[in-house]
Amino acid sequence: MAADSTVTSAPATSAPATAAPLTPAAVAQLAPPDRQELRARLFLRAALPVTKVVLADDPAMNKRFQGVRAKVQFVAKTKPEPLGAYLVFGDPADAEQGPASVRTEQGFCEKPDVTFTFGSVQKLNDFFAGKTVLPGIKGLGKPGLVAKVVQLLLSLKLMMPDAQPKDADKRRLKVKLTLYMITTALSQYNKGGDPDMVRWTTMQPERIYQMLVEPDNIAAYLRISAGRSKAGRGVYERRRPFVLMRFKSVDGALAVMNKEVGFIEGVAKGFVSVEGSPEYAANFSDFMMRVQGLLTG
Repeated sequence: MAADSTVTSAPATSAPATAAPLTPAAVAQLAPPDRQELRARLFLRAALPVTKVVLADDPAMNKRFQGVRAKVQFVAKTKPEPLGAYLVFGDPADAEQGPASVRTEQGFCEKPDVTFTFGSVQKLNDFFAGKTVLPGIKGLGKPGLVAKVVQLLLSLKLMMPDAQPKDADKRRLKVKLTLYMITTALSQYNKGGDPDMVRWTTMQPERIYQMLVEPDNIAAYLRISAGRSKAGRGVYERRRPFVLMRFKSVDGALAVMNKEVGFIEGVAKGFVSVEGSPEYAANFSDFMMRVQGLLTG
């Protein structure tokens, strides 16, 4: 299933998703988006959705949420309109004691069970970046649900560079979360209107940037086509990758992701190999570093 479900034109204008790609002249006039708003976009549209992977792959967390049917809203007070996203726990089609599930929706829901409210976009961003921020919480009459949600959100800190899990399953989960999140974040970085990213995607025909971790077969990709972008999970089957970053193991992937070694050093040490265009692989890696830097503050 795609981590970011639609292919849309990189924004910068209010044109609909089906509009023609931006012209070079229009791209040249793009202004950088607001940094905090772009960060919030990445957190809410790329980081928050991987809570689904945590529930799927962490048995203890899944057990904690079994039987939970709830909506949890996140709101940042902004002008002229607030910014929001929410988590929906449980599918009515699931058996009551079946595997727990969650999905992320953008915007606002009716009658949320719990609402986390932040006084500004920056405070929301700081919260998701792991800093000490105390949001307003509506729904304290459901302390069990609040505690579970906080534990789930804290599990996302596994993606932080300083997280060094020893357990093999946790190390594998960190790699999966990071790959899924970073490819989705790259697509959202493009859709959020970063001028450099938009210029880079606009000048390319349809291309696949594939990341693969062996032998566990953890994979994610970024699909680009004339300014449009889409992230997906797994191996893209319809087209040979224009760039393939092949990590030799979970440990090798972690060494690069945790910045224990630089990407070039990782290639030299055999942690990762690159197939395809070296120039565009370097561009892709540079944008990943930008996105990681934006998310970590």
